[in-house]
Amino acid sequence: MKTLVLKKHLYQQIAEGFEQQIRSKVLVPGDKLPSLRLLCEMHGISQSTAMKVYYELEAKGLALSRPQSGYFVSVSMQRHPQLPQTSTPSGQHSNIDAEEIIERVFSIPNPGSIMLSNSVPANELLPIAKLNKAMVQALRDLPGSGTAYGESQGNEKLRKQIARHAFMIPGLSHQDLVTTNGCIGALSYAMMALTKPGDTIAVESPVYFGILQLAKSLGLKVLELPTHPQTGIETQALGKALEKHKISACLLVSNFSNPLGSLMPDEHKKEVVRLIQKHHVPLIEDDIYGDVYFGENRPSTCKGFDESGLVLWAGSVSKTLAPGYRVGWIAPGLFKKEISRLKLFHAISSTNITQQVIGDFLETGRYEHHLRKLRRALEINCRHYSRAIMDYFPEHTKISRPQGGFVLWVEFGKKIDTTQLYELAIRQGVSIAPGRMFSLQDQFSNCMRLNYGMPWNDKLEGALQRLGLLAGTLS
Repeated sequence: MKTLVLKKHLYQQIAEGFEQQIRSKVLVPGDKLPSLRLLCEMHGISQSTAMKVYYELEAKGLALSRPQSGYFVSVSMQRHPQLPQTSTPSGQHSNIDAEEIIERVFSIPNPGSIMLSNSVPANELLPIAKLNKAMVQALRDLPGSGTAYGESQGNEKLRKQIARHAFMIPGLSHQDLVTTNGCIGALSYAMMALTKPGDTIAVESPVYFGILQLAKSLGLKVLELPTHPQTGIETQALGKALEKHKISACLLVSNFSNPLGSLMPDEHKKEVVRLIQKHHVPLIEDDIYGDVYFGENRPSTCKGFDESGLVLWAGSVSKTLAPGYRVGWIAPGLFKKEISRLKLFHAISSTNITQQVIGDFLETGRYEHHLRKLRRALEINCRHYSRAIMDYFPEHTKISRPQGGFVLWVEFGKKIDTTQLYELAIRQGVSIAPGRMFSLQDQFSNCMRLNYGMPWNDKLEGALQRLGLLAGTLS
């Protein structure tokens, strides 16, 4: 049988030529690369193809762009900062309540502040004009121009398109899905369906502060488990916790977790599913970042390995397409009846018009087209942030190496308190998310989360430079 060899695109071939020159030191860090016009003339290519060449090199950390100056060989391409440590939560809750920090960080910012604290893409990276056109079409298509209640289970077009898009979950049908008010709505229904006040849920550590505050509001105890910055929750620790504690549910972000950016390998996902099936403990899988991957293929899900129905898979377009539309969903498995009932009692139905818009976007392929551009921009941004942090932050600063998503996790030396750093930085128009927000325990005070979901420019680089200088004053 002949092996099928895929021919590389011309831009990839040209980029590989530059890569070879850089690796062999024909081109050295700091060297200026040909202008776009010159690159077009040299290879007889269009400007869009020339841009793809440099996007490819930027994504590999081999080149960087300087506004109005062109492209250069990256100075930081051979430097690899240390990864943050695997977390070691103690199990003892802190007397310090992070709610005050969260409220301060996410109160209405000063106009012009650079919001490195958020975890959503900037408007410039979203197809807002196309969404507006789709909204007009939805008004025409829906009965009563969208003013009528929709199905309690959710807009049928949207559910069908989500099921089609979720190719990594074999056999998923639109009948298996319930739409929700964003992903946090899905997580909320799942927690309410699976637990009662006083129950314990197991989560990663650090973990998105919204999950912690939601659990607290429901009167739940939270067991934080050791988590690696690249591979996610330590499966051995999860196994021991399930043996030792009475856990009502696990809640894990399997792909590009917030705030670490970790990605659970397939072997770990299979092991997590095996463990929850062994102990008959449901898993709420938050897969809100799964579409924002930097590799060739979308990562798998725990739900894709689940044959028992114990995995409740939740997602949304809040991080990829339309944060304010609040369109989310959940595939509740064995717990569909309970989730559907909760939604009926709490919401009656979802907002039909925004769901119709997202359904159209998925159906026409515009969502995939948008995702390709978004992923490329975010991967390049991540490289820029990492390089700037290495250049400007105190020595021995550790940073995560996400393979997708929107956020970087930064770990300073123990002397630096990022809550203090926030207070200094916000006075200079830069907002960060202190690490203390991402745990109910007294940990991560020397860490912070940064959002790289904004177009890279000199203003952003200047903000990171100021942030590094401020951190230096606290060390």
